[in-house]
Amino acid sequence: MASPNEITPSQLLRLIGTPDCPEIVDITIDPDFADDPNLIPGAYRYAHTDIIGLITRLNGKRAVIICQKGIKLSQGLTAHLRCEGIEAEYLQGGNYGWRDMADAPRIPASAMPAKTDGRTLWVTRHRPKIDRIACPWFIRRFVDKDARFLFVSPAEVVGVSERYNAIPFDIEDTFWSHRGSKCTFDTMLDEFNMRTPALDRLSTVVRAADTDTHNLAPEAAGLLALSVGLSRQYRDDLEQLEAGMHMYDALYRWARDGKDEGHTWPTGRPS
Repeated sequence: MASPNEITPSQLLRLIGTPDCPEIVDITIDPDFADDPNLIPGAYRYAHTDIIGLITRLNGKRAVIICQKGIKLSQGLTAHLRCEGIEAEYLQGGNYGWRDMADAPRIPASAMPAKTDGRTLWVTRHRPKIDRIACPWFIRRFVDKDARFLFVSPAEVVGVSERYNAIPFDIEDTFWSHRGSKCTFDTMLDEFNMRTPALDRLSTVVRAADTDTHNLAPEAAGLLALSVGLSRQYRDDLEQLEAGMHMYDALYRWARDGKDEGHTWPTGRPS
């Protein structure tokens, strides 16, 4: 019988990339992690010995605890957290169970950017449209849900990145930018090893809208229209980003679950 404190890899996979995804805490000890240095998307590493610190960081939020095999480390910490009133579960099979599941994405630890104050800090040009909303959405949903984004004048992006130790993106001659015919969103999927079918599908729409190649995806015209509309609706870039997060959440669910669905009227009449 499955434990009531347990979540399966397939159940967690359905949550990753959505606003309902819990905190994913990897407490694998260093020697075991060194043998297989990969992270479940959205996970962050934490020492299993710092229970009080983790309780403070979670601040009451739901959590999934992961160790190498899903046994003593994760089950023990899960039990501790539940004693403190935190809705915690451990991952069935741990990182091994996730690794052995077909098509389960993993992010190489070597691809993870450095963090400042426990979270990544990014900087890009102000007045975002497509790539500069899609990329923050991807980072927060799959890499670092606490990531912060600075929007500044185009000429100041590099200088701000140097002064504030921020990661520049979607600006020429930087690592996280367009490469050939692909856009920055594509670069992030490639570097983080996140070429899943749903994200691939979404990236084609983003690329088509961002590079004015709408022949690649019919949905690109709609994404462009919504993106331009958002930029006109919001004067504050951070408010626009928050609204855009909801838009990309919906696009992701379309790409993952709804790509084959059409719509006719009256209901039930053949297309």
